Amino acid sequence: MGAGKSHWGRIWADVSGMNFFDLDELIELDEQLSVDQIFEKKGEPYFRQREAALLHSMIDYDNCIIACGGGTPCFNDNMKWMNDHAFTIFLKASPTVLLENMLEEIGKRPIFKQINKEELLAFITAKLKQRNPFYADAKLTISIGDLTPSTIHEIQKLMSNR
Repeated sequence: MGAGKSHWGRIWADVSGMNFFDLDELIELDEQLSVDQIFEKKGEPYFRQREAALLHSMIDYDNCIIACGGGTPCFNDNMKWMNDHAFTIFLKASPTVLLENMLEEIGKRPIFKQINKEELLAFITAKLKQRNPFYADAKLTISIGDLTPSTIHEIQKLMSNR
C-alpha cells in the first residue's frame, strides 16, 4: 500500500497502449464491497481465496498490466504463479516514503483514521519485514523514486531481452 502500483500501472498502460487491471478493484466490483469491508465481513482467508482465484483467471489476458494488492504475492503461492505466467515488478519504497504516501490517502482509506502516525509507521515496517521475502522474488525491482511515465519502455526492453 502506498507504493503507487495502481497509479503507475494506469500511467504505464496508457503510455504503452496496454490494458490495465487493478486486482483489488475487480474484487470490490465482484463482491460489491470494499476490501476493508470484505476483510471485516468475510475475513482475510475468504479474501485471499477470491484474490488467488481472480488472479488465476487473468491468465486469459495478454498485453496487460495488473496491479496486485500488497499482500497478493504472500499467499497461496501467488508469487510463484505470477513469475511462471508474467513479468513481475516490485515497486520498492522505504517505510517512511510509504507512510507519507499513505497519509495522503487518509480520506480514501478509513483504516488509517484509527491509527496514529507512529503506529502506522511501525505497522508498515512490520508488514515489509513479513512481505519482503516474497517481493524479493519479483523479476524486477524498481525504487519508486526512479519511476516516470517512460519507465514502461525500459521495462518492455528488459522483457524482450529475456
